[in-house]
Amino acid sequence: MILTVTLNPLLEKRLFFESIKLGQVNRSNKEKYSAGGKGINVSRQLNHLGMKNSAFTFLGGNNGKILRRSLTEENIDFAAVYTKAETRLADLIIEEKNNRISTFFGVNSTITIEESNEFKNKLEKIIPNCSIVVFAGSSPCKETDDIFPFGIELANKHDKISIADTYGAHLKNCIDAAPTVIHNNVEEVERSLGISLRNEKEKLDYLRGLYAKKIRLAFLTDGANSIFASKFDFHYKIEPPHVDLIDSTGSGDAFVAGIAYGLENALVFDEFVKIAAALGAANATKLETCEVSFEQMNRYIKQVEVFSIGKKMKLIDDSPNY
Repeated sequence: MILTVTLNPLLEKRLFFESIKLGQVNRSNKEKYSAGGKGINVSRQLNHLGMKNSAFTFLGGNNGKILRRSLTEENIDFAAVYTKAETRLADLIIEEKNNRISTFFGVNSTITIEESNEFKNKLEKIIPNCSIVVFAGSSPCKETDDIFPFGIELANKHDKISIADTYGAHLKNCIDAAPTVIHNNVEEVERSLGISLRNEKEKLDYLRGLYAKKIRLAFLTDGANSIFASKFDFHYKIEPPHVDLIDSTGSGDAFVAGIAYGLENALVFDEFVKIAAALGAANATKLETCEVSFEQMNRYIKQVEVFSIGKKMKLIDDSPNY
């Protein structure tokens, strides 16, 4: 089973309009609540791929109750540590006429040290029963900054695959904990670590640094631009499909779900990176987040190209010679 871990969940209140005019009164024709947060998005996408998974997160206050109901309605299996603070809220304004979405985030939750410790105690019990653990999203406050590094080390201890997709103050510690796989958006890494990843050399140097930290697989995505990846000390450039963009929110999460899907099914590298890139691209063509079907993914998978950069892996013919 795949476990997704989200420290900073999000209750999304989606307000639908035909169109809006700023500075004037606008009346919604429909509203909908949905569960958000990077790990939860990964779980949703894994559900659409038919993969057994469970989401682990914090929930608090009335927003937490609504988010809990949303998870149940979406058939997302989950467990939670309950907090005194409200789960954060975001208003999503959707203009149906223009296929445009604007997001307004509320403040992060404040987690107590006792709640953080309870979360880590539960991780100690859950991780041994999983095959893959996805640590995704931001840390809401300093009291939770050590949870992802703790969980990654725990996964390594129990010989489980760990996938980190995070950013912020704790990113360096997450890297030092050596997850099996790491995914980041270029801008997130630059902002979190204070480095430049503007050209191919800088990106490859960064990937080499991750391998030196014993990270086996690494992926750097950059919107519609080329994806750079490493498999041990071999490097790749992946060209994603060109799509008509509607909303890219959650495309990185769909990408991570594709990586988890491929690893859980023991697919070869070239195969699962194409799945991941196709899922990310397909997600960007939809207003819904991480609800890509196999049919939608397959529209783009043949457009994904994978190129080896630098030294090539030697293929040995070990077939019998009669």
